[in-house]
Amino acid sequence: MFPTQRTLSQAFAGCSPFQHANPEPRPSKWAARHDLYPVWSAADDAKAKATKLSDAAVAEIEKASGKAQAKAGAIELYSPKYYAACTLGGIMACGITHTAVTPLDLVKCRRQVDSKMYKGNFEAWGKIGRAEGFRGIMTGWGPTFWGYSIQGAGKYGFYEFFKKTYADLVGEENFVKYKTLVYLSASASAEFIADVGLCPLESVKVRMQTTIPPFAKTTLGGLNYIIGKEGVGGLYKGLYPLWGRQIPYTMMKFASFETVVEMIYNRLPGSKSDYGKGAQTAVSFTAGYIAGILCAIVSHPADVMVSKLNANRQPGEAFGAATGRIYKEIGFGGLWNGLPVRIVMIGTLTGLQWMIYDSFKIFIGLPTTGGAAPPEKK
Repeated sequence: MFPTQRTLSQAFAGCSPFQHANPEPRPSKWAARHDLYPVWSAADDAKAKATKLSDAAVAEIEKASGKAQAKAGAIELYSPKYYAACTLGGIMACGITHTAVTPLDLVKCRRQVDSKMYKGNFEAWGKIGRAEGFRGIMTGWGPTFWGYSIQGAGKYGFYEFFKKTYADLVGEENFVKYKTLVYLSASASAEFIADVGLCPLESVKVRMQTTIPPFAKTTLGGLNYIIGKEGVGGLYKGLYPLWGRQIPYTMMKFASFETVVEMIYNRLPGSKSDYGKGAQTAVSFTAGYIAGILCAIVSHPADVMVSKLNANRQPGEAFGAATGRIYKEIGFGGLWNGLPVRIVMIGTLTGLQWMIYDSFKIFIGLPTTGGAAPPEKK
């Protein structure tokens, strides 16, 4: 019923001229002895070592970031050096992530072309692995890497350029009112250009993934085969459906990302600048994943059409005729084949892309995308 000596000491600490050190609490006689349970001790050691390695890794990244910033010099926002840095960040974000999900993309494309080929993803990977090994599961990784590196460079670099250009055209006051329209316009313009570079390699990728066995083993071999058989135009016969898939996808990707980032920071205490690098990249990943789910749903019918046209379009067949023929074959329901797989793939993909892109921007001393505008330098 009465407070202990320790409680009184803590309550009146600093009030008495006679300070007493708090005695160490006695271990309970019921507490287990750690020396009798070495697994506990091993877990604590592993945790301590992991923390130590993490701290060392952060220190090394900070050191490397400092060296990179010193070597590159100050990067002024919206300068040519800034757009070049964003272009490099886009290459890293898209090239690496799309290549990493090649096994998912392989199964998705094959199921879009023939929904009865596999019952599920694991069955598909099992069959492909047994027949062709790991190389078979990674079919199409070469054109995927090169194609989406080119696309990432154009998508992110031109997006930053067009966003600034269109914002200046409408003026600061109108930008605040209609910023979503600016994001949509800038992303559509950027993707329109980026897809011209992506299309030839996307054509090779889809054909490699949907022909069994693959019609070519290398990216260069696939390009030469198509050019030799159909001419350079054969590489671009999927450009219109690619625009139909990628432009809505990218518009949703960038506009929803910017909106979600702003919503997150508006609901967090403080401002964006109050949060550290780790928290800002976590926000980027979260907003990117949400944006990716929306992207997958919006662009999926066009994605199915791209796969079908690249795999089944007859030589000399007009785009409109081929699209009508394929739609009659698969119907409206067929346009949604493989959607659950694509939601998982694109959600993860988009989240990782934004995380990599914004991490690179932090690494070279630039602010992350979205949220509050960076403070003006005086």
